[in-house]
Amino acid sequence: MIKVTVSKQSNYPVKTPVIKKRLSDFFLSQGIVSDAEVSVAIVGETKMIEIDKKYLKDKKLHNVFSFTPTETKENFVYPPDGLLHLGEIVVCYPVAVSEAKIENVLIDDKVCELVEHGALHLLGIHHAE
Repeated sequence: MIKVTVSKQSNYPVKTPVIKKRLSDFFLSQGIVSDAEVSVAIVGETKMIEIDKKYLKDKKLHNVFSFTPTETKENFVYPPDGLLHLGEIVVCYPVAVSEAKIENVLIDDKVCELVEHGALHLLGIHHAE
């Protein structure tokens, strides 16, 4: 079973059960069949800029970040719980709203697309250089 935790920085109107189902189905389609966990945070622009300053330092407002456990928690040892700790995905809700409007898609669909994009990065699948 894949445990998906979704937290919202503000009262953004995202459908948490939809995100959990889509992400769980996505990981299953990618061959993740063991017990695993991943967390998703829906944040605003200020928080996304703070994260950028801490990790990327490119001074751009990003739509999504993803971090494997080793990227954010140096020397952190997970308990022997048998779970595969996939990492964290952070989506900037205001950017998702803007992109959804430009692309003429539903906001929830755009948020799920960004979450899945972040999930690909957690699995080591990155952009072509």
